Amino acid sequence: MRLSEQAVYGLMVCTALFWSGAFITGKMAVQQFPAFALTFFRFLFALPFIFAILYVKQRQAWLPSRRQWRPLLVLGTVGTFLYHGLFFSSLHYTTAINSSLIGATNPMVTALLAAAFFHDRLGWRRTAGIFLSFGGVFLTITRGDWQVAATLQFNTGDIFMFAAVWSWAVYSVLSRGYMKQYELTPLMVTAYTFLVCTLVSVPFVLWERPAAYLPFTTWGGWLAILYMAVFASVLGYLFQLIAIQKIGAPKTAIFINLVPVFTMLQAQLILGETVTWLQLVSAGVIIGGVYLTTSTVPIIKQSST
Repeated sequence: MRLSEQAVYGLMVCTALFWSGAFITGKMAVQQFPAFALTFFRFLFALPFIFAILYVKQRQAWLPSRRQWRPLLVLGTVGTFLYHGLFFSSLHYTTAINSSLIGATNPMVTALLAAAFFHDRLGWRRTAGIFLSFGGVFLTITRGDWQVAATLQFNTGDIFMFAAVWSWAVYSVLSRGYMKQYELTPLMVTAYTFLVCTLVSVPFVLWERPAAYLPFTTWGGWLAILYMAVFASVLGYLFQLIAIQKIGAPKTAIFINLVPVFTMLQAQLILGETVTWLQLVSAGVIIGGVYLTTSTVPIIKQSST
């Protein structure tokens, strides 16, 4: 595929828009579906698309070998399933804006884990970026109230989202080693972690008693899930993969800075959420930290929304 650099930038702007839309549609969908049901249906709907792409791109090697199944099971459970279970749980309790601000710190947490387990050098820029972004998260979670920190009375949804970020960071670090050790391609990892996530979700979906909520769901709720499956999961990943191939991972990673900005705009216009000055300051601090952390070393491998 021949694309100009400007066209690739356009694709990544669309990708950031798709990922930010996942916070909006996720917030809408949690009004009708519990967390594990959303995780299950999102990836169930995405499976036909991602496997069709995998088969076309890797027709000779689209099935994993026996030795490749273990890392795929681990990645699908630790990353895709756990992350999205926590992500959708967070949206039950916090705003789409807060969730996206905390989610934007994924590169910093990943950088910390990579430094701990792979002995990556952080350097002063990345260290400053990590501290800056965690400062933004602190402002977001405490709402600028020191009493909140002193009494540990944090918003449950914010804590769930921060736990989700750590889950995805573990996935990112593990996938880095597993892909090299087991000769896994990014497309194969994505497709089969989607599959593992869907299968692992089944008992949790049954535990949520689907008969209690399915009769009351609307077309709007199902369309929100379909959006997350097709645009945020499949197209977002593909556009990101194209960008990494054309302009490199460091430039591609910078576009994550647009996600909380787009989320703020959409949350205000679509959900009616209020954007506060504190959230704007937090966004600026976090985005500055992300820029410092990702402008030197590639961190992002795949969308976490």
